[in-house]
Amino acid sequence: MTSAETTIEQIAADLRALGVRRGGVLLVHSSLRALGPLPGRAETAVRGLLAALGEGGTLLMPALSYETVRSANPVFDVQATPSCVGALTEYFRLRPGTRRSIHPTHSATARGARAAVLLAGHELDTTPVGPHSPFRKLRDADGQLLFLGCGLRPNTSMHGVEELVEPPYLYADELDYRILLSRPGGGGLTMRVRRHNFVGWEQRYDRLGPLMEGKGLRTGRVLAAAAHLLEAAPMWDAALAALHRDPLYFVDKVEI
Repeated sequence: MTSAETTIEQIAADLRALGVRRGGVLLVHSSLRALGPLPGRAETAVRGLLAALGEGGTLLMPALSYETVRSANPVFDVQATPSCVGALTEYFRLRPGTRRSIHPTHSATARGARAAVLLAGHELDTTPVGPHSPFRKLRDADGQLLFLGCGLRPNTSMHGVEELVEPPYLYADELDYRILLSRPGGGGLTMRVRRHNFVGWEQRYDRLGPLMEGKGLRTGRVLAAAAHLLEAAPMWDAALAALHRDPLYFVDKVEI
């Protein structure tokens, strides 16, 4: 057995010990570097995640593109626009067999049994994490969220919770985006999306930790990385209740 194969098995074993379900739906936020030295780098990490999920499982990752698809460049190419949220997400996006949802700033990628269903219809949303978004669908799919070496702060699903409450910091203006589908026959479409703002605010989704103790939060290690595993539905319930109590609970005001 090669060192890469051994590492894949160890990743899968660590994830199963943490509580990742075989045949389940798993959305991963990650720091590839936090895993430590990896033979095969990102491919080994992806294969370990897929091995933990097993046949019938579905792996999702964010493929956000808000850094490059902006008012000065409102063009999103489904096949070519890179992810701006980490090396593992970009590797997974480019990996053969990976699908991507259609959204100019908040797309997701997926592979597995439920990928097509979870990604379908995102182009119908008029906000980044609307009712057709894979991040919101995860809640109703008995899904889990894995934070691999990155803490609880980078949590795109929380934007979906915020959209239900519309706290005062959330939205900027609407923008028309050109979507290039990059498929046989070419073509494209236009999406008008109400953009998120956050100017002058720091996101503090790590505050979910105390809210989720005993309610679907597990912590452990995957190789060298600290790992947090959240059950999606209880997370949505806890976060929504917190925002109803205090619309500014998950942000801090910062100087600009």
